[in-house]
Amino acid sequence: MVKIGQGGHKPCVQAFGADQFDSRDSKERISRGSFFNWWFMTLSAGITLSFLVVVYVQDNISWALGFGTPCLFMVMALALFLLGRKTYRYPKEDYKEKNALARIGRVFVTAYKNRKLNLADPGLGESLLEDGSSQKCRGWLEGLGKALLPGEGGGEPCTRKDVEDAMALVRLIPIWITSVISTIPYAQYSTFFTKQGVTVDRKILPGFEIPPASFQSFIGVSILIPVPTYERVFLPLARYITKKPSGITMLQRIGAGMVLSSFNMVVAALVETKRLEIAKEYGLVDRPDATVPMSIWWFVPQYILLGMIDVFSLVGTQEFFYDQVPTELRSIGLALSLSAMGLSSFLSGFLITVINWVTGKDGGDSWFNTNLNRAHVDYFYWLLAAFTAVGFLAFLFLLQVVCVPPGRPSLRTRKVKFIENSLFICNLN
Repeated sequence: MVKIGQGGHKPCVQAFGADQFDSRDSKERISRGSFFNWWFMTLSAGITLSFLVVVYVQDNISWALGFGTPCLFMVMALALFLLGRKTYRYPKEDYKEKNALARIGRVFVTAYKNRKLNLADPGLGESLLEDGSSQKCRGWLEGLGKALLPGEGGGEPCTRKDVEDAMALVRLIPIWITSVISTIPYAQYSTFFTKQGVTVDRKILPGFEIPPASFQSFIGVSILIPVPTYERVFLPLARYITKKPSGITMLQRIGAGMVLSSFNMVVAALVETKRLEIAKEYGLVDRPDATVPMSIWWFVPQYILLGMIDVFSLVGTQEFFYDQVPTELRSIGLALSLSAMGLSSFLSGFLITVINWVTGKDGGDSWFNTNLNRAHVDYFYWLLAAFTAVGFLAFLFLLQVVCVPPGRPSLRTRKVKFIENSLFICNLN
């Protein structure tokens, strides 16, 4: 039930919040980018508070109070949300079709029916391409452009807006796939990062030891610092260098997050190698319950990097998907970006299962031995570093396929060559 609630709440509320900014106004468009950053920081602050306070209440006072407190806050949040309903902006639908999915689906059906037609045929395609040629159109996206043609049986062609929306969704698929690969390391913070932290010295102050259940709060704390730094330091510097109001494009932001994701796995692998060396040095290899004399502070860099990855890759992907999908499907666009993280968790679990079977057969020590001092999670981190690096290279390759070179006019400002320019998305911002 929690996941069903999150599935309806997260993408819809976030999309509704972003809709409060007018994308036609340049200042509000920039503010909308900041909204995604501060939204994510506020969300992380709430999660961190729940891990620190609610866990303490449940462990030391009462489980009933521990569950009742979040319930009370949710009721209060709902009441505040409803009180502001008269002050919200409600976007007016410029398109009168009753169902966006239906009209976009019709594009694919019509394009398939017209697959044998030529865009440059007399009487069919001259009105679509200024030069009357389909040579500059590319592959499968050209096929979608054929939905603009009347069918041989006299079927009604799709509108340009319908085809634009369909192409926008198709172009998101490669970006979504690379996002799945780049977020695999994110699944490790709630599993292996926590297991490793339990084996070391968890004292951060004299007389204060971090409870294992509170390790989940590290990622939230690590986001509270990068978001203000990104907004107040990085973006002004980027605007000064690039002379662009947005500082960097959404795709550049996502790419930077992918690089950080790979680097984070390298750092995690080095830290785990150090932990194993200390365990071996003190003769703790076969004593899994013993505390390895290594400070929990060794794990701080990888948690900080996780926060930076969130700010660049996760938030960047959410803003990008929101921006690219049709207006009626913005909540679905955000849900699609969130689904990449969910699928990456399944993919991570599949990798662990396969690697555990391969390395543990014939009596060998599995990389994921229940005794972490005999396991080799560091090898797994190195593998993930390579995975994410390959994902980043694939991301760069795909940008060459679907993005316009720097300096070319954006799709929204061009008045001719509709189908050729609809292939490009990089300069929309």
